[in-house]
Amino acid sequence: MTENTENRTPTADTAEDNAFFPSPYSLSQYTAERTDFDGLATDRTYTGGRWKVLVIAADERYMRMQNGTFFSTGNHPVETLLPIHHLHQAGYAIDVATVTGGPAKFEWWAFPGADDAVRSTWDVTSESFKGPRKLADVLAAGLDEYAAVFVPGGHGAMNVLPFDPGVGETLRSFLQNDRLVITLCHGPAALLAAGIGQDRNPFAGYEIVAFPDALDFGANIEIGYLPGEMPWKLGETLTGAGLTIRNDDMSGATTRDRNLLTGDSPLAAHQLGKESALALLEQFGE
Repeated sequence: MTENTENRTPTADTAEDNAFFPSPYSLSQYTAERTDFDGLATDRTYTGGRWKVLVIAADERYMRMQNGTFFSTGNHPVETLLPIHHLHQAGYAIDVATVTGGPAKFEWWAFPGADDAVRSTWDVTSESFKGPRKLADVLAAGLDEYAAVFVPGGHGAMNVLPFDPGVGETLRSFLQNDRLVITLCHGPAALLAAGIGQDRNPFAGYEIVAFPDALDFGANIEIGYLPGEMPWKLGETLTGAGLTIRNDDMSGATTRDRNLLTGDSPLAAHQLGKESALALLEQFGE
């Protein structure tokens, strides 16, 4: 990629026709070599050996925009690995699944290479992301061993997860069995899947925070982070399904409504990880 950080033109992804990474300028605004990680929420760790966390990752890279271009996306590395760092350090094993069983895709251009917490977690989990389980196989084996399901952020979460019946079945099971559901930024798109085949989305009436439509359909296009308008609006669609979105900006906000924990952006990844670890230890720490 060009080193001209004033360049607001999306950068071509030569692996696919008419596909683009974010512009150099937008990356200078949205990415950094280190996160705000400043330690764990607690020294307490789970040692029971029973409970694990299921991560449902996106395995489709390209989002087709309304103008016909493709955005080269996937799971955002900070929004994926920093929350997992807290969960893993709290003593919970991590299982990774994708809808197809194919490798999870990452927005590697956002990887904070000098961040020890993110780097160490990638070292521990990379093989699981590169060779994940197929979600249907996880469902067939049963979800009894999982205390929480985590859906990472990244625009890639909007591609397949909201429309997959298996994702919906998984989320409904966690709700019905009083387990934790954790997600952030664009990851709440997956909550839409819970309404597949239902008269009403079971998350209707829940309050969340998520990445704001106003940025995705405004500034993110103007600064070249996105190569065009996305195929649908995250916040508008979630609101239409009955959820209430508490934020209209990107500030690092987090919230918990019953057993659903959410964060608004990469800025929330550290705090959401802390809150999720504490919630797990409180409810599934024995």
